[in-house]
Amino acid sequence: MMKMFGFYELTTHAKIVLIALVSVVFLTTGVLYVQANHKLKPVYDVKTDQKVVALTFDISWGNNTPMPVIEILKENGIRSTFFLSGPWVKQYPEVPQRIKQDGHEVASHGYRHINLSNLSKSEIKEEIMKAHNNIKEVTGIDANLIRTPNGDYNDQVIAAAHEINYEVIQWSVDSLDWMNPGVNSIVERVSKKVHPGAIILMHASDTCKQPTTALPVVIKNLKDQGYEFVTVSQLLQLNPQ
Repeated sequence: MMKMFGFYELTTHAKIVLIALVSVVFLTTGVLYVQANHKLKPVYDVKTDQKVVALTFDISWGNNTPMPVIEILKENGIRSTFFLSGPWVKQYPEVPQRIKQDGHEVASHGYRHINLSNLSKSEIKEEIMKAHNNIKEVTGIDANLIRTPNGDYNDQVIAAAHEINYEVIQWSVDSLDWMNPGVNSIVERVSKKVHPGAIILMHASDTCKQPTTALPVVIKNLKDQGYEFVTVSQLLQLNPQ
């Protein structure tokens, strides 16, 4: 005997098909849910109630901007994390050596300025290790943090980095100083978007014309808000994975 289902009567065959469809939807949804929740992610910030931030700088071009930035940090007693491009390190070895000398954290900004997500896993590792070896040769430091070129990543990039003992670092506060939007714009963005455990992205390449003018004001504003400055590694220690 057939039973009613809504306005339609279902045969035994129809019930079997319906059950099969529901099962497929359930299983597919479950798989998608698991995949979404297991997607590898870089570090954007650290969850903490402490008013600490990591001020970070990417460098891949020129030697005019880095030294003034380093001097400003020294005057303010701040240690930051510098993400350095592999070829740049060899071209201007005196700058990364000074960065190390002043007690800043030396990290990697990769080798070629390309999107690593377009490469195979072995190619990704090769890019990271070429930069690693340059940094090691010039500074004696075995870097273990990388900010990938263009901030580009996918699961494979992060997995490859982890396999060679690197952590991928992004940012939660972007100064947009690379766009040269104006000193006031840089200062306002950082001051408004800062939060405890933030990683702040700035640049010290010669293509960025305004960081040296904006940086002292950024530092003062953050200090006035009660923030202390730490390196990325020190920040990560507040919330170890």
